[in-house]
Amino acid sequence: MAEPERRVDVDVVVAGAGAAGTSAALAAAQGGASVVLLEAQETYRRGSNTAMSTSMIPAGGSRWQAAIGIEDSPGRFADDIRTKTKGAADPVVTKALTQVAPELVAWLADIGGLPLELVTDFRYPGHSRDRCHAVPDRAGRTMHGHLLERVAASEAITLVVPMQLEDVEVEDGGVTAIVASPDGARETITTDAVVLATNGFGADSALVERHIPDIAAGTYHGGDGSRGDALRIGRRLGADVGYLDAYQGHGSLATPHEILLTWATVMHGAILVNTEGERFGDETEGYSEFGARVVAQPGATAWMLFDERIDAACRPFADYQDLREAGAVRWAADVDALAKTTGTPVERLAVTLEHARQAAQGLRADDHGRRSFETPLTAPYAAVKVTGALFHTQGGLHVDEHARVLAGGAPVTGLYAAGGAAVGISGHGADGYLAGNGLLSALGLGYLAGRHLTQQQLPA
Repeated sequence: MAEPERRVDVDVVVAGAGAAGTSAALAAAQGGASVVLLEAQETYRRGSNTAMSTSMIPAGGSRWQAAIGIEDSPGRFADDIRTKTKGAADPVVTKALTQVAPELVAWLADIGGLPLELVTDFRYPGHSRDRCHAVPDRAGRTMHGHLLERVAASEAITLVVPMQLEDVEVEDGGVTAIVASPDGARETITTDAVVLATNGFGADSALVERHIPDIAAGTYHGGDGSRGDALRIGRRLGADVGYLDAYQGHGSLATPHEILLTWATVMHGAILVNTEGERFGDETEGYSEFGARVVAQPGATAWMLFDERIDAACRPFADYQDLREAGAVRWAADVDALAKTTGTPVERLAVTLEHARQAAQGLRADDHGRRSFETPLTAPYAAVKVTGALFHTQGGLHVDEHARVLAGGAPVTGLYAAGGAAVGISGHGADGYLAGNGLLSALGLGYLAGRHLTQQQLPA
């Protein structure tokens, strides 16, 4: 007797409504699939890592670059990733994401409705070309809002909030998703594919202490839902796991406001000093590695020092406008006033500023090897008190070039992972992170998953 045909409730279940989940859902729906998009956190519109980002999506060889004559390519972008990570980045994911990135940003603009523009007023550490694409106000919440509008407009996507994916069962012929609502009610959804887009484990302090202890004392500034759900589900299914020590840190989270102060300040010439009025490294190495460095300073705090020129250059950032409105940007007419404002020893602070000025003018080698200052800082000075932070983890489930989860090196039928749920392209630790790695891994792997599962996974 023939076995009864398996009934499928929905073609695809996507867990997580951030950048990874929305891109996966939109790509799958575009390919003809019916999609249930689950989101566990009711605060996801403003409290997700996507919403808290600066919307930077790197792509080498995009049409935006071509329009203004910037020569770039996926290969050059991949070379920059290998350089920043000292060759440690996952080669399969690196190739897949750098190759698809130009197509991805075009798709996001044309299908996702994102008003993307190429950021050319400054360049983040490690990128050899201007290749970060962002929405005009450089606010992740704006980008996320556009994606959610497209989700709401799609008849093929059903968004369910709050609803958590608790587990996944993989069987011959299909996948079963076990989901739960906040009141404890559970149900099963039979489907052809599940996309894990629940981010990493930054909100789980025990996992952070175990895998990335150097930033465990830092402030966590990420989504509350990043509790390692995908990691636990994947491990139960025997999935391959890696790079759990990788993360994006940040060295300039304004405190006590907990609002991001953009590292564009540094790239335009700002410096960081500790409470002793002294610098403690080459700030242009990258904001991610400076997270732990700031945490290691007295009181786990530092001061970002800049001037009116830099203040004006950073105003396009919505987060910076929020900082100004919150009163986090403090002004001082001269060095004496700046020392009083920051509580730093005036003699040491004066020497620090003088050495930085001379280095910016090429009159002496910088004390920390920094080569780029744009121009020297000039009074009046601005100061923002900052701390070091963990934004999101960059390790997780190993995936192939189609974002399929791997177990023993082979794809798990019907199971995909994107964003922080998957292994990223940042190598190990914090210093391999390039600006935009997180969003590219989220949007890119989500797009690859949604595209592949509709082409290969679903029955004709």
